[in-house]
Amino acid sequence: MASLRPPMLRHLLSSAARTFRASHQRRWAQVHDIRLLATTQQPLNTLEKYREKLARKAQEEGHETIDSLKAAYAEKIQKLRKEADVVVPPTPPPSPQSPLSQPNSPAQSPPPPPPRTPSKKLDSSGIKPLSSVLDLPKVSSLPEKELTAIWRFHHASKPNSLCAVIPSGTYSQLEATARQNPHFVLPVPHPDQGAEIHFVQWTWDPATNSSTVLFTQLAEYKARGEFASPHTTVTHYKDLAKDKGVVLMQGTVMEDRGVKVQDAQFLVMCLQRFYGGWDGAGGQAGMERAEERRRLLEWFGRGDERFSVEKLLEEAERMG
Repeated sequence: MASLRPPMLRHLLSSAARTFRASHQRRWAQVHDIRLLATTQQPLNTLEKYREKLARKAQEEGHETIDSLKAAYAEKIQKLRKEADVVVPPTPPPSPQSPLSQPNSPAQSPPPPPPRTPSKKLDSSGIKPLSSVLDLPKVSSLPEKELTAIWRFHHASKPNSLCAVIPSGTYSQLEATARQNPHFVLPVPHPDQGAEIHFVQWTWDPATNSSTVLFTQLAEYKARGEFASPHTTVTHYKDLAKDKGVVLMQGTVMEDRGVKVQDAQFLVMCLQRFYGGWDGAGGQAGMERAEERRRLLEWFGRGDERFSVEKLLEEAERMG
């Protein structure tokens, strides 16, 4: 992710601490990723490591120095090295076609192993296909109202789960905007702590016909860059967009990341407003607000200096 940072994000990473020092009092612990650690100590020389043992061995066998001990064992060491270089192929187990069980039959190559059936539970990207969640042939025949009820019921028992059924036309507008602006930042206002900024990244997975939005705390992203862990993931499935006219959305809020489900819901609402909410809802005033959100999104993507966190907070507060 570090190589994909837009210009404005780089600016935010350098100035976010100054912007929120007065209003954002939350302390962030420094996190180290083991993937970033490198061993700098050089391996010890074998002779230095075992010098005391070799000296004791030489004294026990009547040698004055370690070098004389090595000379005495030189021939034996050379012989052992030659034996270690010989690779003995393993003996195959007996089988009906093996020469061990049928001495008079010609040797035959063993049959190739049967091809492995790829798992349908997880794509190589780690995203579950919708077919692993729903019986698509059955739900495709249901009315939209019943499909919506089933989708919400499926997530009702999961406290850290998010879900929605989005009209395909609305989602098409969201995705078209996201293709042009795959990165953004969104705030979550906290009356007692100021505002917390979150980094937004869109990704697409053709294999599962889905798009996923990753939400990561900006402080976490600033500290760990490409190794930062998102606190919330939201996936949109487009399998039923053509036949049923809806896109199914499901999300998960990770535990112990300092983000409440209510905060994640607010981020999803802001996402929809900034990426597709400038349709003029609410009359003239609504059109003006929608146009302002659109400009902020585009300015951030281009690294335009007209983008400001203060304006972003103003728009978010109007949604709260």
